[in-house]
Amino acid sequence: MIISLAEPHDVAKLLAFREEAAAWLRGLGSDQWSRPYPADKLLATIEAGTVFMLHDGHTTVGTITLTPEAEEGLWTDEELTEPSLFINKLTVAREYAGQNLGGRLLDWAGDRAYRAGARWIRLDAWTTNEGLQRYYLAQGFTYIRTVHEGAAVNGGPRVSGWLAQRAPRRAADHGFLDRTPAPERLRFGA
Repeated sequence: MIISLAEPHDVAKLLAFREEAAAWLRGLGSDQWSRPYPADKLLATIEAGTVFMLHDGHTTVGTITLTPEAEEGLWTDEELTEPSLFINKLTVAREYAGQNLGGRLLDWAGDRAYRAGARWIRLDAWTTNEGLQRYYLAQGFTYIRTVHEGAAVNGGPRVSGWLAQRAPRRAADHGFLDRTPAPERLRFGA
């Protein structure tokens, strides 16, 4: 399998991919990702070079967003002084579930974060999705806290405020052919 940067023409594919995941989550009784994701916001993250796609031949089987910017209102000012990369929108196609692709994408992200000079890889998960939270804990993440207040999408309550982090690991055995450019070194401080 090959991991590469998403390109602007991938927006529709990534939105459909997210809709598939949302439908699966609805079937489990979760409202996670029930609101449509704005295509223009997705395009902006693609153009920023932070969206990555995992391919098996011509099939997109997974995606992950890895950014140096934290979502507003989640992490403390002190935490934000620590060099970190933030994981978002980790998704694996349902037909590829059960192959540990999510765990391998997290390991790939950890290796990339290590090479960028990050102290942490951090994420926020859906506050009510306890299964997802257990998954991240099993992947070596440490629970930090749950944030219920603060900036929220469309003026509603914060729904993705379960915070966790783990130290990045060099040369993780993710097994992907990495076709992404080397990560830029993180710059912190003055």
